[in-house]
Amino acid sequence: MPIITISREMGTGAYGVAKELAKKLKYTLVDGPKLAACAAEYGLSLELLQAVDEKPPSYNTVEDRARAASLNSIELILLDLARKGNVILYGRGGQDLLQGCGNVLRLRFVADFEERVERFAEREWIDPDLAQELIRRSDHQRGGFIHFYFDRDWNDPLGYDLTFNTSRLSPGAIIDIIVAAVKDPQLKEADSWSADEIENTILVKKIETALLRSEELEYRPFRIEVEDGQVTLSGYIGSEQEKKAALKVAAAIKGVESVVDNLHVVNYREYKEKC
Repeated sequence: MPIITISREMGTGAYGVAKELAKKLKYTLVDGPKLAACAAEYGLSLELLQAVDEKPPSYNTVEDRARAASLNSIELILLDLARKGNVILYGRGGQDLLQGCGNVLRLRFVADFEERVERFAEREWIDPDLAQELIRRSDHQRGGFIHFYFDRDWNDPLGYDLTFNTSRLSPGAIIDIIVAAVKDPQLKEADSWSADEIENTILVKKIETALLRSEELEYRPFRIEVEDGQVTLSGYIGSEQEKKAALKVAAAIKGVESVVDNLHVVNYREYKEKC
């Protein structure tokens, strides 16, 4: 059955729906606890997982690049679980991470702001004013994560297949709609070629992570394309030495058959000094 992704505003009750949906469909729910259980296998401590989870990455310093590499590791957990099938990816930009796959049902949960505040305050036993502040911060952070990392407006309706207003619909009605939607034959037909797309995305993320962690180059994000084991690196890099290092790092990743060099050397430091 298709992969399900859930994007949610805080306080919509989406998590409760996700848990019930996972039980009904016999799916694996990939949420915070599931990521924490898998973290060590991917070289992530729980502290680092919490520090980078759903937060916009940066690439300026060595520490920034290490955090960005850790975020990639979270995505590799999501992708490895997604290729097994029958999963619900809860948050973490799943709908954008798998945007090239046709077997993904992309869900979005929204609700009236005041109702979200009331629900969250009751659930967490906190003051409504504090709940309001936390929800605003959460919306800003999650929206910023999607905008920065995937270059998309979090609220764009075209990023989702179904949007549910939990102020208007009951959890039972929402679950019934989703169960009917996963049976759409178009989603089933896309299973075979989507599996290849996931494998390619996994390889891209492995290469990107290795580049971020390399001590031989000052990594700048550039384009990585994969097709049938052939990797193409495109963009700009600071020196011939770094270029050779980048190509070497990419070629060393398991599953890479060949590397096409479309990198252009630009000495940023020299250019800056002249300016």
